[in-house]
Amino acid sequence: MFLLHRVGDGVLVVIVIFGGVLINICQEIWAKQQLDKIALLTRPKATVIREDREQDIDPSEIVLGDLLLVQAGDQILVDGQVVGKGRMEVDESLLTGESDLILKQMNMPVYSGSFCVSGTACYETYKVGTDTLAFKLMAGARTFRRSATPLQVEINVVIRVFMLISCFLWTLVGISFFSSSYSLPEIVQRAAVVAGLVPAGLLLAITLAYGLGAVRMVGQDVLIQQSNAVESLSNVDTLCLDKTGTLTTNQLRLKEIFAIDRPQAEISALLGDYAASTTAGNKTTEAIAKFSEALPPSAPRRPKAEVPFSSARKWSAIAFHDPDQQGVYVLGAPEILASVMPLSTELKTLIQNQAQQGLRVILFAHSADTALPDPEHPKLPSNLRPLALLSFDDQLRPEAYETLQGFFAAGIEVKIISGDNPQTVAALAKQAGLGAEVQVISGQELAEMDEQQFAQASETFNVFGRISPDQKAKLVQKMRLAGRYVAMIGDGVNDLVDP
Repeated sequence: MFLLHRVGDGVLVVIVIFGGVLINICQEIWAKQQLDKIALLTRPKATVIREDREQDIDPSEIVLGDLLLVQAGDQILVDGQVVGKGRMEVDESLLTGESDLILKQMNMPVYSGSFCVSGTACYETYKVGTDTLAFKLMAGARTFRRSATPLQVEINVVIRVFMLISCFLWTLVGISFFSSSYSLPEIVQRAAVVAGLVPAGLLLAITLAYGLGAVRMVGQDVLIQQSNAVESLSNVDTLCLDKTGTLTTNQLRLKEIFAIDRPQAEISALLGDYAASTTAGNKTTEAIAKFSEALPPSAPRRPKAEVPFSSARKWSAIAFHDPDQQGVYVLGAPEILASVMPLSTELKTLIQNQAQQGLRVILFAHSADTALPDPEHPKLPSNLRPLALLSFDDQLRPEAYETLQGFFAAGIEVKIISGDNPQTVAALAKQAGLGAEVQVISGQELAEMDEQQFAQASETFNVFGRISPDQKAKLVQKMRLAGRYVAMIGDGVNDLVDP
């Protein structure tokens, strides 16, 4: 166009084609800058043991041979090997795609990019920087091509159809150039008119729409990493929520202890010892320890064996060999522990009543068996006896009801998927605004279903309790296969499903 002195037409082409490209590039550069700021603010600290004491350092200061301490919730920052007697369960789903927890103990390798879910251990660094597995995977991920949104797919189809029509017309224009007396400028002008049939402006329009949507969401403290995420969000018709930490504040409080087999004071003392002696603390043991502050302080005992809690097992155990505390003590979900010990009718009724009030219910049990549990292949002792029932409350977030009502008004179906007791989840779901539409199913029931029944259950029910991490991923997968556009919101490593 410039060579033919049609400057106006040439400028218009540049604006239409390259304008959208520039806007898209600027949007993603801005998102990258914001992500860099967040990464700087949330950059993890590494706990290293140097000169026989623990020190918190920046990950960039880690060197080969450093001894790093990892506890539940910590990220493993470099490749290394576990040393000492510590044990931990690691989630390597970001590296392998598998959500199963991997036990790590002495002489076993650990990889950067994984997370310690439970337990405590030390590992020695043997790879840092570009030699780590996480860096190599990240380098390979740069070849990933993002998928287009529904609107982008439709626009691409429209443009391709018009491109085919234009190619046919250009062919006719080319034939007329050789079979008539049209000059080159006239032929170029006709070709430009044909090119105008291609709605290239749609690309600019959709890019502008993405940019405006992202700017509006920035004002609500929402970061858009990719420009088409605005439209992806608008297509969501099913929202899956975790309960703990998402609907609730995740600030557990031990509300009441129902002693079953021993006096209340003795049960409280045993729970205090359990919380003080565990090497793999979590929110539950923290709530027990806080409840026990009013009692005489418990000195930590060195357990002979320990099975850390995991969301897949839903129980933890400690074995003591002290003369006054021999045997194995277990904290876990009543439904799981009931598989190896009978529960009385009164106890089942109490569990149900507490769960219907929206309380988290945990059973504390004991086995006189002195055989140590195997941390690699943990199994519940066969002769467990219930000692006490613990009820915990977790307050609903103040904004939960209003937020869910907003989703309902937008025509988005909400499903709550949690690892807690189904009745507890259902009670909190009703408080959050699901009302009489609550339909509950448990993970145990899902495990007994075939693929077709599982898919039907994912469509029918909206509250799922006692769900394992792999069941969460499977539920989302089945909903997607049914044609739903699914989003998943959670606050923990077990919510890292692929929606």
